[in-house]
Amino acid sequence: MTVLITGGAGVFGRAMINYLFDRGYRDIRSLDIAPLPQMLATKVHEIRGDIRNLYDVRIAMQSVDFVIHAAAALPSYKNEEIFSIDVLGTKTLLHQALASNVKRFIHLSSTAVYGVPDKVPSSEEDERLPYDAYNSAKIEAELACEEYRQIGLQVAILRPKAFLGPGRLGLFGMLFEWAYEGHHFPVVGSGEVPYQFLHVSDLCAVTDLAMQHPCANDTFNIAAHEFTTVREDFQAVLDAAGHGKRIIPLPLRPAAFILQALEATRLSPVYKRLYLKLVSGSYVETAKAKDILGFSARYSNKDALLETYRWYCDNRPSLSKETGVSHTSLWKQGALRIGKTVL
Repeated sequence: MTVLITGGAGVFGRAMINYLFDRGYRDIRSLDIAPLPQMLATKVHEIRGDIRNLYDVRIAMQSVDFVIHAAAALPSYKNEEIFSIDVLGTKTLLHQALASNVKRFIHLSSTAVYGVPDKVPSSEEDERLPYDAYNSAKIEAELACEEYRQIGLQVAILRPKAFLGPGRLGLFGMLFEWAYEGHHFPVVGSGEVPYQFLHVSDLCAVTDLAMQHPCANDTFNIAAHEFTTVREDFQAVLDAAGHGKRIIPLPLRPAAFILQALEATRLSPVYKRLYLKLVSGSYVETAKAKDILGFSARYSNKDALLETYRWYCDNRPSLSKETGVSHTSLWKQGALRIGKTVL
């Protein structure tokens, strides 16, 4: 059985390679423009290539049974890159998957497709609401998946919440850095709203289920079952750091105004859709994945945050000081770093 993972060098891709290898899979391929860590070299056949390049995709997909499509641009990318990677890249993969008679295509989408919804929890039947370049591209990629379903390709669409686990940095790296160095951590609004995350191990487990289950040709929300509020779950990280620091709520209107101005001038990595959801709360229905696929999340929000924070502490000396735009790098904090001098 041959499995192709796009985006194998990312947080999820690395975890999925290990997950499959530990369960006896021996013909695993990775297609990514970024190099894989050396520690994975014996577990996977690495193909350096671009999902937008049909030649690269054809080479990678020869005699493949399952495709796990996780390669994606992030909200921090330029708008044209987001569309090119998330939409055109997905369409290229779908085209070749159909031509190659792939048994099932597992598409990692995002709960970002719900935009900033008027109600929570969001269910799979709720309207997809375009809001920004990233979530609009995710919606368009899903629509392409649904078109290919109609012409015979088996496509499981998974909509995970933001996931954590070893290797995950990005915006979470800011929380971990401030906690480790002994600073209070600010949140927009009261922080007393429910917000759901996910552990990458749970995402790997449900992806494996989606490969095998006969009824997986559908769309599923994937998230932790146990979660509390932004304030309580983030506070667990500050408590683990042991400096006696607290979550500091910021008044909504002035904080939102400042963040919006900083985003417009690219002086902050915090984008509008994110901080609006941190104010209003964000969680999804997961009953469908449980009832159909038998998915049950093992990790709570706190478990996921604390395990990732411990990984950060253990690996902090070896983390690259260079900032980037992927989940595996620390994001440039810009003007927000000034906040550490007063908190």
